[in-house]
Amino acid sequence: METGMNASRWLLVLPLAAALAAHADDFPTSGRVEYVLECMQKHDGKYEFLYKCSCVIDRIARALPYDDYVAMSVALRNQSLGGERGGLFRDAASVKDMASKYKAIETGANKACAVPQR
Repeated sequence: METGMNASRWLLVLPLAAALAAHADDFPTSGRVEYVLECMQKHDGKYEFLYKCSCVIDRIARALPYDDYVAMSVALRNQSLGGERGGLFRDAASVKDMASKYKAIETGANKACAVPQR
């Protein structure tokens, strides 16, 4: 009877573990590659940043679902956009909040992966 109880517990835990694992890897390869290439470009294209920038995007992927990453990174990137269109990213409190949360996540990942801010 004990063996049956242990097996049924595992059957309940496995879907939860699979869901957590799927969240950690829900970034498409193209999204990861784009991030790494842009990060490497910011650091003069040095090959050593291939690994460091990969580390950063892996950490970001563990912290955020892909859709949130896209929304938050766009919010941060477009805060410096001039004119009326940029106002959407500069003025809306919710967008500012998304940008600042993403910046904090990225800054922490950069520190953990030894990538200097630029």
